[in-house]
Amino acid sequence: MSLPGRLRSAAGHSLIGPLAMVGAVTCFGLSFSVIKWPGTSGSVIAWWRLAASTVIWWSVLAVLRLRGRPLPSRATWVAVAPAALSFGLNISLMFVSVTRTSVAHSQFIVALAPLVLAPLGLVMFGEHPARGSLRWGALSFLGLVVVLWFGSDDGVATAAGDVLAVGGMLGFVGYLAFTKRARARGVGTLDFVAILMPVAMVTATPVAVVTSDSLWPASGETWVAIALLAVLTGMVGHALLVYAQRSVPIVTVGVIQVSQPAQATFWAWVFLGESIVLAQVPGMVLVMAGLVLVVVTGQRVEARAVTDR
Repeated sequence: MSLPGRLRSAAGHSLIGPLAMVGAVTCFGLSFSVIKWPGTSGSVIAWWRLAASTVIWWSVLAVLRLRGRPLPSRATWVAVAPAALSFGLNISLMFVSVTRTSVAHSQFIVALAPLVLAPLGLVMFGEHPARGSLRWGALSFLGLVVVLWFGSDDGVATAAGDVLAVGGMLGFVGYLAFTKRARARGVGTLDFVAILMPVAMVTATPVAVVTSDSLWPASGETWVAIALLAVLTGMVGHALLVYAQRSVPIVTVGVIQVSQPAQATFWAWVFLGESIVLAQVPGMVLVMAGLVLVVVTGQRVEARAVTDR
């Protein structure tokens, strides 16, 4: 293949991963509106979302098994288990924290994940992210501060809720790191998400039992929300995230994740009628501009790397 052809191929490949990550973050940003809509305990919604996603993914595997595709091996289960257990803590603690502290506090704490992911990516995977990407990621972080600083917390922020959000953020960091390791060992996207959902229930169940009066959803709106989340995040969002993990450095994943709070604020305004202060708009613009520049910078670095080979 000629050099221009190789460059086009490398650029296209490097762009697909970040775009998949952007799509995943968009799904997760939308999910906060779905979680808040029925007014049910977040841990109950998290538990049933995992259960519904488990049924969906294993139905897919069952159909493929009839067509000759083997089920995930024992080694695959072992490789995915640490990520799944971390994810169970992440989703259950974060869903609960949203109901016990302000969305602003919860989202700001989640946005601190890149500060943990950067050294973790270096230690676990030897990743040295492009400085340009981190610079534009800082622009997104600045925009995030503006969005959250001018947003109202409606007096619902609590220390206990903030601690839950910290636990959820650490669960998310573990989920990303262990997902990256499992993908590096050759675990496919379908096998990964199919194992992820049921194993995550091992850690999500105790949280749901402790933080709620009953695991049974009390309203039709809650069942609709569970179904929407099962598709939006349980299928589409996590499939895109797992796909992106194969080619996107873990710290870049965290940087792109910074856009989630601004997106969550925007979608809450669209679907729930929550107010957006005019002063927040420049911050949202900074977040999205930084996100675009992170993707573009990473693409150019990949293309230069191919040129130098």
